[in-house]
Amino acid sequence: MKTTICIFEDEGFRNLLPLTYLRPVYDLKCGMLTLREKITRQLTSKSVILHARTSLQKVLTERYPGIPVNKYDADNILFINGRLLINKKIAKEIKKLDQNSALVKDGIIIAANLSGDNLKTLITSKEEFLPFYILNSITKDETDCTLINYAWELVNANGNEIIDEFDSIVNKIPKIDSKKYRSVEFINKSKIFISKGVEIQPFVYLDASEGPIYIGKNIMIMSHSHIQGPAFIGDGSTIKAHTSIYNGTTIGQVCKVGGEIDKSIIHSYSNKQHDGFLGHSYLGSWVNLGAGTNNSDLKNNYENISIQLNGKKVDTGLQFVGLIMGDHSKTAIGTLFNTGTIVGISCNIFGEGFPSRHIPSFIWGGAAFMKTYDINKSIEVARIVAKRRCVTLSEAESDVLKEVIDLTMHERRS
Repeated sequence: MKTTICIFEDEGFRNLLPLTYLRPVYDLKCGMLTLREKITRQLTSKSVILHARTSLQKVLTERYPGIPVNKYDADNILFINGRLLINKKIAKEIKKLDQNSALVKDGIIIAANLSGDNLKTLITSKEEFLPFYILNSITKDETDCTLINYAWELVNANGNEIIDEFDSIVNKIPKIDSKKYRSVEFINKSKIFISKGVEIQPFVYLDASEGPIYIGKNIMIMSHSHIQGPAFIGDGSTIKAHTSIYNGTTIGQVCKVGGEIDKSIIHSYSNKQHDGFLGHSYLGSWVNLGAGTNNSDLKNNYENISIQLNGKKVDTGLQFVGLIMGDHSKTAIGTLFNTGTIVGISCNIFGEGFPSRHIPSFIWGGAAFMKTYDINKSIEVARIVAKRRCVTLSEAESDVLKEVIDLTMHERRS
């Protein structure tokens, strides 16, 4: 019997908001790949189904043509939790799962191999999230694995994920042409991968002594920039002059970055191309940080950082937590963010001083005042920005934005 993989979302996506408003949890990046890409690489030679919230179904169908979304036409399905940060050890356990058995961690389903009545019961449910709890006739075994609960966990795992994935993805390191890259300093060349179409200007310093550096296709790295591995630079991105990228940083595709970036993840099509510090932070797609935007990632008293998330105070247990910013949000020049600030999607932040450490989605303003950002203007700006990158904002994506402004109305009222 052929087994199909279904990567599913559970209610844990809420703790990863605002990053998961416009994407399923498994499309979050960590290291060189998304959580979904990691799963499909580890569990090869299987057909794939995606499960997601109903609001994301049309978007995902557009994004991944040919992959069923919330459609379960198979006799045997291996369900994998989309929050799983998979590795070889847990992948091996998953592959050994018998039919109608599951792996759990602290009562949460990590993986379940289902067929027959159990599969039928699960997939015919009308609930938004797959109700594994109604299946009484499956065997459950406790396992030890990493299940992502918060965005800062992705940031902290990023460096090690780059190291692990570099060795598995890069089979051969092309010899670096010293004549092509004159006056460029390479430290530990055996751990520096440079793809096709890359331009590196003189006086760039690439240091892979503490971890590998992966430079994707068609990238420009301007003079006097410093990149310290482990680091990943996605295809089509630009590293502006005098940029400092420190270890544990991932830059997505078609980004423009500058200033100082430390242990951060930036999704595709986002810009931070001016001076300013970004540290221990996670930015979604289509973000633009104005010149001189800075965030704090360490409290003056060195205490653990607490975050306001979903109306509750969460102690991260960490000394370093920076900025978490959702898709389509922007800052004006000179914007300042305090330690552990969360900014929702489609915000425009400006003005003097530090704004609130929790800024709901669709906010226009800053420390002095905040008002709701008009949804029609927000969508129009998103269309214009996308067009500048030769991308079309679809109606399905517009519809999700409209849904999120309604979902977050209570946050702006408070």
